[in-house]
Amino acid sequence: MRIGIGYDTHRLEAGYPCRLGGVTFDYKKGLVGYSDGDVLLHAICDALLGAAGLPDLGCYFPPGDPKWKGIDSLILLEEVMKQLTDRRYHVVNVDTVVVAEGPKIASRVPEMKARISRCLSVSEEQVGIKGKTCEKIGFIGREEGITAHAVCLIEHDQMDH
Repeated sequence: MRIGIGYDTHRLEAGYPCRLGGVTFDYKKGLVGYSDGDVLLHAICDALLGAAGLPDLGCYFPPGDPKWKGIDSLILLEEVMKQLTDRRYHVVNVDTVVVAEGPKIASRVPEMKARISRCLSVSEEQVGIKGKTCEKIGFIGREEGITAHAVCLIEHDQMDH
């Protein structure tokens, strides 16, 4: 069994879509990124890659590569899962925290868990998603950005002899 941790932050600006956990939120600002800026999925990807001892997300999907411009981060998560599957790892569980003043995510958590669990080939109960604020403190409190943290546990599939 191996543990990984992931983290991501993106700026919030008007005129961009606000995607978290593969779900689009109707919000006054969106996440600025080369892909869709989905900090939650990016943090999960980095946690999984780290647990497997692989390089970070930017090594697989470099900013500036037209192939990844504006891409749905669920596709990035699927690609990360291929890397793990090729190395005979499966996900035991993922736990995450989204730190933002807005949008409020609680009502959309079941939808996010459904999309993420499908990509990870686990049950929804194996995916934790929590929303927290910064109590109006710092760049998150001023609604200048959103941060996500993720931890995961993966297990190596042993071959029977």
